Amino acid sequence: MEPGNLTEVSEFLLLGFSEGPELQPLIFGFFLSMYLITVFGNLLLILAVSSDSHLHTPMYFFLANLSFVDICFTSTTIPKMLRNIQTERKVITYADCITQMYFFLLFAGLDNYILTVMAYDRFLAICHPLHYTVIMNPQICGLLVLVSWIMSVLHSLLQTSVVLRLSFCTEVEIPHFFCEIKQLVQLACSDTFLNDMVMYFGAGLLGGGPLAGILYSYSKIISSIFGISSAQGKYKAFSTCASHLSVVSLFYCTSLGVYLSSAAPQMSHLSATASVMYTVVTPMLNPFIYSLRNKGIKRALKRFFGKQSIKGPIFLGLKKYT
Repeated sequence: MEPGNLTEVSEFLLLGFSEGPELQPLIFGFFLSMYLITVFGNLLLILAVSSDSHLHTPMYFFLANLSFVDICFTSTTIPKMLRNIQTERKVITYADCITQMYFFLLFAGLDNYILTVMAYDRFLAICHPLHYTVIMNPQICGLLVLVSWIMSVLHSLLQTSVVLRLSFCTEVEIPHFFCEIKQLVQLACSDTFLNDMVMYFGAGLLGGGPLAGILYSYSKIISSIFGISSAQGKYKAFSTCASHLSVVSLFYCTSLGVYLSSAAPQMSHLSATASVMYTVVTPMLNPFIYSLRNKGIKRALKRFFGKQSIKGPIFLGLKKYT
């Protein structure tokens, strides 16, 4: 690319999902509904855990942290997209784009690490029950969450800092609904070799490492479950990690789908659509998965709301619990 074609870019255009104006109200309503369900659903989960002393255990402590991260994760992208649809402007400034990318990477990394910590927690609870309370004491739980934050912040800073060195051409259209790092790097006119290497490193750090830890934990869990003699014991052991396994499968399968669809530039719009699964749908479904079959969460919510019947889209499946 000739030097004369480089320019100081002050803003980008987020193309979103559809150019058709007649579809914009439908898209706005669809994403607003999912965002509200995500925020209020995860907020209810946090309130349930914090209000019931019976839920002040490592598993629910990590679950409350995951709910908080999911609220923040969704809030980095959806409000801006809704505002763009409402104002009929697709512009995002360079500074806002970099900021959005930083926080998106931060909370995506936290999601990965906390899911890994939760897998480790289930591994200790099932495979080493006698040492569980000693190992997973409040100090260790807090330290695991703190390390997750530190790792995510450092990774996000690294990725953002190498993007800041890039120069961009006059082509500033991002075929996405947020400033996704890979799409942004593809718009650069300067050399992106360092960025590609850092992104591969980040993929290993955020994807490969945590996923390996989760797979190892569940291999040990499954081995321990098969070693239990009674069918009731096997069911009870598996039920304690079924919700987490569902969330992990949903998160990693959708993330892998996005990675594969973004490998080809001509599939960028498909990548944007697939991104909805792990940026919006997965955080929205987490309260469903963790609450509908969890007696502890149901009991805590009933106590929190008193004698009022619990209604709403997130707890439609609740039954009377005694």
